[in-house]
Amino acid sequence: MRQAALIAGAAATALVAAGAITYAVAGDDGGGQAPSAESADAGFARDMAVHHQQAVEMSYIVRDRTKDEEVRRLAYDIAQTQANQRGMMLGWLDLWGLPKVSSEAPMTWMDMGMASGKDGALMPGMATNTEMKKLGTLSGKQAEIFYLQLMTDHHKGGIHMAEGCVEKCAVGVEKRLAQGMVDAQQSEIGLMADLLKERGATPRT
Repeated sequence: MRQAALIAGAAATALVAAGAITYAVAGDDGGGQAPSAESADAGFARDMAVHHQQAVEMSYIVRDRTKDEEVRRLAYDIAQTQANQRGMMLGWLDLWGLPKVSSEAPMTWMDMGMASGKDGALMPGMATNTEMKKLGTLSGKQAEIFYLQLMTDHHKGGIHMAEGCVEKCAVGVEKRLAQGMVDAQQSEIGLMADLLKERGATPRT
């Protein structure tokens, strides 16, 4: 059942990506104007690209720390999906002629600027530098549990950000991608709760 849900989620993500490319080529940019560097569209693309990069790194770490096929498959799917989405968002910034790095604090576009995150955690749900290092020292069941807990928090933060884009972004293709993130990550949070329960653990929050 879980595998079927995972495959369905991956398929849905692929459809979102394909749709995004189609709409981008068609010039679906919310009115014919490229967004400004201070817009929610640019802010979300910049911040979520950073957010996604950590998820990719986290997922590849755990794939090297466990032999459990279910966790390894989940980690691979998350890494591939978020790497692809990250590439799309950075590509949009290029198309819009906007910088990939801003002098503004992360999350300013959501009216909740985070000046200096806790131990490297720049945005909601992001793991700290200490937590990332710890993940790299664990193995087997311990690594699986810690990864699932970290990624659950990461997804919750990502959903919060994506919902902000759905509300504030003007570019249609980006709003649709953000909604796809919300749907897919909510589904994966449920899957990760099941995997944690099987290991006698629970989400941290």
